[in-house]
Amino acid sequence: MKTKNYGHRGYSSKYPENTMLSFKKAVEAGVDGIELDVQLTKDNQVVIIHDELVDRTTNGKGKVKDMTLSELQSLDASSVFAGKYGINKIPTLEEYFEYVKDLPIITNIEMKTGKYEYKPMEKMVYDMICRYKLQKKVLISSFNHYTILRMKEFAPELEYGFLTEDWIIDVGNYLKKYGVQSFNPDFHNLIPEVLKQVQDLGIAINCYTVNDEEDVIALAKAGVDGIIGNYPERTAQILKKFYSEK
Repeated sequence: MKTKNYGHRGYSSKYPENTMLSFKKAVEAGVDGIELDVQLTKDNQVVIIHDELVDRTTNGKGKVKDMTLSELQSLDASSVFAGKYGINKIPTLEEYFEYVKDLPIITNIEMKTGKYEYKPMEKMVYDMICRYKLQKKVLISSFNHYTILRMKEFAPELEYGFLTEDWIIDVGNYLKKYGVQSFNPDFHNLIPEVLKQVQDLGIAINCYTVNDEEDVIALAKAGVDGIIGNYPERTAQILKKFYSEK
């Protein structure tokens, strides 16, 4: 098993995060998968954006949940790259699915329900996955583990992962108890005893946010299933070299 390379919000070190440009450039860079974040607009549209506020990544201000899709897409989501790559809109999940539906790309959909639960979004995301026949090509993850449990009830066939930045004791049995297939931790928290317990239980490990070469190599040696990073092209090169020398 080779460690998979996921572009974090696309190719976010070089292009505006969570935009179609960033996703397309990640695919061109040779990723195995893309990690992205979804939220719900005021008029119940699923959009791809990380923060609950648009302030950091766009030229606007306000909460995603308080704005309509039209209002959100009137903004430039180019963030720190403003003026370099033209105007980049906040994409909808449907727009993204149209792009990847025929590509051999795994999509790690992070449900951004940590501050606002967006409960209607859970079924909306699932229905869209089914409509595009992507059930075998998605991983649903969230820091809000209740979101995952609710989705498992009506969509048990999907793959799920618990995101965490905490030091959870006996995390392997916690994951096993709730029947998730993946553990998505901050890679700094993946201490040897956690790694062993989770792997011994047959649960996949996808780490974030892995950017340095030494960390990529260490995690590949440890046999983690996926690494999520901001430099997908460099990661692809590092992994290719690592496996060619094994």
